[in-house]
Amino acid sequence: MHPTLPADAAETPYARLTPDLVIEAVERGGRLSDGRVLALNSYENRVYQVGIEDAEPVVVKFYRPGRWTRAAVLEEHAFALELVAAEIPVVAPLVQAGETLFEVEGYPYAVYPRRGGRWPDLDTAADRELMGRFLGRMHRVGGVRAFEHRPALDIARLGVGSADFILGGDWLPDYQVERYAELSDALIDRIELAFEAAGPCRQLRIHGDCHRGNVLWTEQGPHFVDLDDCMGGPAVQDVWMLVAGGREEARSQWRDLLEGYEQFLEFDRVQLGLIEALRALRMMHYAAWLARRWHDPAFPKAFPWFGGPRYWDNHVNELQEQLEALDGAPLRL
Repeated sequence: MHPTLPADAAETPYARLTPDLVIEAVERGGRLSDGRVLALNSYENRVYQVGIEDAEPVVVKFYRPGRWTRAAVLEEHAFALELVAAEIPVVAPLVQAGETLFEVEGYPYAVYPRRGGRWPDLDTAADRELMGRFLGRMHRVGGVRAFEHRPALDIARLGVGSADFILGGDWLPDYQVERYAELSDALIDRIELAFEAAGPCRQLRIHGDCHRGNVLWTEQGPHFVDLDDCMGGPAVQDVWMLVAGGREEARSQWRDLLEGYEQFLEFDRVQLGLIEALRALRMMHYAAWLARRWHDPAFPKAFPWFGGPRYWDNHVNELQEQLEALDGAPLRL
């Protein structure tokens, strides 16, 4: 079931972003394009590789209009440049005449050097330890100061706001509305209890969306290509999504990751009690994110399985399982 959208909501905010405009944006920085434009995988933003005459291609990222304030984007860029200055492998935007953020026809954008890599398998203890060192180094820099304009990881935004959005629209099948409402309320209660039990956690500048799909691996090790979802939050948020498998397998992976991490920064083990709460917030937020973006034609094409009764049946069942996981004993190392 999908809601009936108003006619003006059916137009993507990127409708005017033509290949010619992409090339114009790149050439405003003094580069001469060879006319080759390749769309790269991105849903929230629009990202293109653009060929340059007698030089390596560049990557231009157009931020979704209205998603972030200019100050928030500039803070993301400053964090990336700070990490690069500390020799931490993050791809930072190119600085042009002292600036990193530009605008063309109302579209804010930044230009990046092209960097490749592969999906990180993290199959070996050595790879996991290397990944842990990368995160430990990043978090050590992230702890130097706090964000002023970026969002913080909080229950109200990721949990309560997500549930309210789903319940406030015509998304759920009628027979799932009451169950979803009850489950989301119960999940929020358990999540709040988990955070209360953990107590005040040190807040760092973190990547925020650190799953394997957002990490690229080369012969030199892992790197991030951008920090679009960077936020203030606890260190555990950047680690738990890299762990997979059953409880014993997860425990072994955590030990390897923290073996590397703690060469640079101490990890507060009490944060392990937040893993299932953070997983629940991510599940709720992801469903609401798809719903919020459904008016963008790129989303129905990329996520055709979203929104039907079967999707919501599975989602509600997964939330039920997650509620049970929150009632279980937290991971111990």
